[in-house]
Amino acid sequence: MLFYSAISFYINYNLYLCPRNSMDHISSRWNIHRPKSMFCLSLIFHFTHFPFHSLSILHFSMKPQQRLSSLDVLRGFDLFLLVFFQPVLLQFLSHIDSPVASALLYHFDHEVWEGFRFWDLVMPLFLFMSGISMPFAFSRFLRGEAPKSAAYRKVLRRFVILFLLGMVVQGNLLGLNCSAIYIYTNTLQAIATGYLIAAILLLHFSWRGQILGILLLLLGYAIPMTLWGDFTLEGNLACRIDGMILGRFQGDPTYAWVLPSLTFGVTVTLGAVAGQMIRQGKHRGRMCLTLALVGIALVLAGWLWGFHMPIIKRIWTCSMTLLSAGYCFLLMAAFYGWIDVLGHHRGLEWLKFYGMNSIVAYMLGEVVSFRSIVHSVSYGLQPILGCQYDTWLTFGNFLILFFILRWMYRHQVFVKI
Repeated sequence: MLFYSAISFYINYNLYLCPRNSMDHISSRWNIHRPKSMFCLSLIFHFTHFPFHSLSILHFSMKPQQRLSSLDVLRGFDLFLLVFFQPVLLQFLSHIDSPVASALLYHFDHEVWEGFRFWDLVMPLFLFMSGISMPFAFSRFLRGEAPKSAAYRKVLRRFVILFLLGMVVQGNLLGLNCSAIYIYTNTLQAIATGYLIAAILLLHFSWRGQILGILLLLLGYAIPMTLWGDFTLEGNLACRIDGMILGRFQGDPTYAWVLPSLTFGVTVTLGAVAGQMIRQGKHRGRMCLTLALVGIALVLAGWLWGFHMPIIKRIWTCSMTLLSAGYCFLLMAAFYGWIDVLGHHRGLEWLKFYGMNSIVAYMLGEVVSFRSIVHSVSYGLQPILGCQYDTWLTFGNFLILFFILRWMYRHQVFVKI
């Protein structure tokens, strides 16, 4: 750790504080910008012995590598719903008694068991988008310019970090109580597992092999689920497997994670297929239509399979996997067509605050509370706002997060795993 801290301090001193003329040849070659705010951030990592070598804090212009703007905006849209809009909306509507409020509350919450609501799409969309970026991130390995062993080191490192962060969010890891820790309970862990499966398929198989892999994963889930149980909360095999394997480390018993790892892999791999289509497509307009057609086909396939295997998000059934992936394809087609094909960016840049620092947005939004800050400077509003004072605290909490992400975006500070 001391070695990494020393290297981090040395590199950041040279990049951000050394005389400009001594580093001009590096800056001109790599197109690096050097604000002192980044040096301050590096000092924090240095003196707190933060694992700087595990997180890539990138600060460079995007000229050498073109980003897929629609993906950044769509990811930002998903995160904005999760760490701003939905919690504020639920807090506000919880004090209102009307049919409209009840309908909104219904669709901005998860389905209890069988069925599919709007809010059930948020998690599949995260997994799908992690797959879309894979063909771009793995381009060197797919072209044979770097060994696959390096790719697996990257994949395994990301798997471990995401899994641990998932335990921080919903596994009670920060409680420092082994008897209260849950091992496998969070979206980040589902992304980690799906990412690992999708990486194996992407690195070793053509797109036809990947489609075959998707079919085998679906069958690997569907056959045991059909033969050794039913699809009720009490009788489904997936929840029983979680109970047997995770034991006292199991989280909410109405959710399953171990067997659904197969269908997590399907969701991420379908995202990787969409990413390959976009990356290799020569005619953007035609590719946008293709994405939409694939989305419609998957929605129909999921709906039809739902007559045999119910659509249940909590155990990630095959029908739910295909249905949600179809919606993800349609959303990607809409955002890709509007932003990357037609070139409409006005009014959407603020979503990149979330989309280009997704791990920071998610972790701060789910783990850190700024409500006490809001209360300390606005407690005088409590008698005025009454029961809606909690709504104000929730709004202020996520507004602070918004400004943190805005500052990071404006200063080109991006945290990547």
